[in-house]
Amino acid sequence: MPLPWLQQASASHASPRCSWPLARALSAALLITASPLLGCRSAAALTGWPVPPAPPVEARQPVLWVALAARLGPGSLAAADKAPPLLLESAGAPLELVDAKGRRFTGQRLSLAWRAVALPQPLTIRRRVLGPFPSFETAEVAAAAWRRQGVEAVIAHPADWEVWAEPGATAPAGYQGRLQELQHRQRLMLQLRNARGGVLLEGPLQLRAPGGLRWQGGVFAGPLRLQPDAYGTWTLVEQVPLERYLQGVVPHEIGAGAPAAALAAQAVLARTWALRNQHRFGVDGYHLCSDTQCQVYGDPRQASAPVRRAIEATAGRVLSWGQRPIHAVYHASNGGVAAGFEEAWGGEPLPYLRAFADGPPAFTAAHSVPLRTAAALAALLGSGAQGYGADHPLYRWQRRLDRAQLTRALGAAVGQVGELRQVLVLERGASGRAVALALRGSKGQLVLRRDAIRRTLRQLPSTLFTVTPEGAGAWRFQGGGFGHGAGLSQAGAMDLARRGWSVERILGHYYPGTTLAPLQGPGATKKGP
Repeated sequence: MPLPWLQQASASHASPRCSWPLARALSAALLITASPLLGCRSAAALTGWPVPPAPPVEARQPVLWVALAARLGPGSLAAADKAPPLLLESAGAPLELVDAKGRRFTGQRLSLAWRAVALPQPLTIRRRVLGPFPSFETAEVAAAAWRRQGVEAVIAHPADWEVWAEPGATAPAGYQGRLQELQHRQRLMLQLRNARGGVLLEGPLQLRAPGGLRWQGGVFAGPLRLQPDAYGTWTLVEQVPLERYLQGVVPHEIGAGAPAAALAAQAVLARTWALRNQHRFGVDGYHLCSDTQCQVYGDPRQASAPVRRAIEATAGRVLSWGQRPIHAVYHASNGGVAAGFEEAWGGEPLPYLRAFADGPPAFTAAHSVPLRTAAALAALLGSGAQGYGADHPLYRWQRRLDRAQLTRALGAAVGQVGELRQVLVLERGASGRAVALALRGSKGQLVLRRDAIRRTLRQLPSTLFTVTPEGAGAWRFQGGGFGHGAGLSQAGAMDLARRGWSVERILGHYYPGTTLAPLQGPGATKKGP
């Protein structure tokens, strides 16, 4: 049966869609239209290539659709015929490929060529776009602002994170929208190469790999799919059971050598995060990606015995608030102070993601939150190895950036700044993290906010820093931690596990007020934050 609380977790992000048969008919003949954003409307109302939705995650046997590779295809349709083929190789028994017409093909190694195929009539895509945004979470805040205006909005990731709506939508307050219009006369398809030349395949393509599919150094059991996305390119998707998915995530996110309680905490968080974020790539017809835009997912076979024990010990359990999966965000090191959700991404504060000094009682007493001044933050950064997780290599760090480095980091935006003269923190959150950083120059200033700071100034491990001039045209950043700082600090969790803390105590420390609960709990339909 569908899992009501998980469906509800993403219900506010869902949009009306046409059925897949309608979408297929559009792709094939453009005789009818289907929009994944706005339902069935005229061709002028299409905001992206129509894509069928991924199925909802079910309670008894949760299965996630995870993209092993996204936006597959040549750089342009004009180069399709000369692009390298997509190679699919079995790790054991022969692969079986079935296209949407039911045609079956088998082989140890299948070579799929890219082909640009003319459409019967041009396809026009028109949309109002917000962004780009530095993260999905920031895009989600913008999408929520649009939805409060009654606008149907979806989050997309063609290259960077964007929010799409119908072309007539007015941008919410504080955002600038742009109208984007694209006209397509061809679509990208795959052709199976064989001795007789080739067979043009109709997507989506089902791929069975009884011995596993070799892909980017790993082996993935599947079943798998090759399917078009909202941008006209293709995605390789694995339909992976949730607990097997965790075997491919936990060692990549915290490391297989972490103490048992820390591994168990990571397993709970990875499970919770995946279920809470199953809407993340809804516009593209799958749930999650496999890189750092989601949770890093690799070959599950490589999970060590301790990792498997941690997953088994917590099987089917998630962190909940109001009987709903929480935003189970985590990071490498918080530098001694946890961030609130709103500090990292904006939006409404969450009761279980709040700022607090992360250390023993003497440490927390010495550094009471909020730390809204540079002096208060400097005192914390000078506290040495007193906080939890202080053995992380980036628990404390320094960076010296000169004018040339910062100018390169700004890219095209340097045009509104000119010659850089000042770098200044305008606003700090409760944890002391910079939430607004001004770069002022001869022509004006650019203000970077929240996660856009690290996205732009990639040399900075975190936004927990002070900045001071250091000579002519250079600035010294003194900081702590690695990552956004909200939720569990992996370095802190490993430290606490070594101190004898249980998984329940660790999770309660970083997500106060939450409940460790089975997927199917009482009152599963109750809505929470």
